Amino acid sequence: MPSQYFEAEPTVGSAPATYSVALPDTSFTVRTDRGVFSHGALDLGSRLLLLEAPPPAAAGDALDLGCGAGPIALALARRSPGATVWAIDVNERARALCTANAHDNGLTNLRVCAPGEVPEEVAFATIWSNPPIRIGKAALHELLHRWLPRLAPGGEAVLVVQKHLGADSLARWLQDTEGFAVERFRSRAGYRLLRVTRPTG
Repeated sequence: MPSQYFEAEPTVGSAPATYSVALPDTSFTVRTDRGVFSHGALDLGSRLLLLEAPPPAAAGDALDLGCGAGPIALALARRSPGATVWAIDVNERARALCTANAHDNGLTNLRVCAPGEVPEEVAFATIWSNPPIRIGKAALHELLHRWLPRLAPGGEAVLVVQKHLGADSLARWLQDTEGFAVERFRSRAGYRLLRVTRPTG
C-alpha cells in the first residue's frame, strides 16, 4: 500500500518542495514533502477556505484540524496575531514541516502538536479545517465528534469539503446527529465551505 498523508509515520521517501501562498492580506512560504497532504502546491480546497472564510477570531485559541504542512495554520497565525493557533496532525512529518514553516515565517503564536498534546481545558474561538475525508466516514465522524464540541461559546468552525466527496451529507450529519447549526457559506469550484456553530438559545 502506498503511504497515506493521514498515517502517523509516512513510509514514502522524502522529496522536499517549497511553494508560496499569496493572499489579498498576507503571503508566506510553505515547505512540503511527500507523505504529507498537498505536496508541492496549495490545494484548491484550502485556497478557497483561505480566500473565502469569515475572519477568524482576533484573540483566544484557534485550531487548524489536520494541519499538514501548515498553510491554514500559517494564515490563521498571520491574521490573528493576538490568538494562539494550535496546529494538530497525526502525521509526524507534517508536524515537523509545520513547525519549520512557522519558524521560517517568523510566527511565534503557532503551536504544533499531536492531537493528544492539546490540553483538555483549551476551547477554540475558531476552528478551520480541510478535513481528511479519505480516512473514511466513520473515522471522519469520530474526528469531528472529538473536536467540534471544543468550540468556545460564540466560536465557529469552517470546514472545506468537496461536494462529490459528501459535503452535503456531512452537513446533514453535523446538524441532525451532532446538533450543530450549519451554513453552506460558499460553494465554488466543486467545494463547499461549511460554517459550523453551536445553536443559540
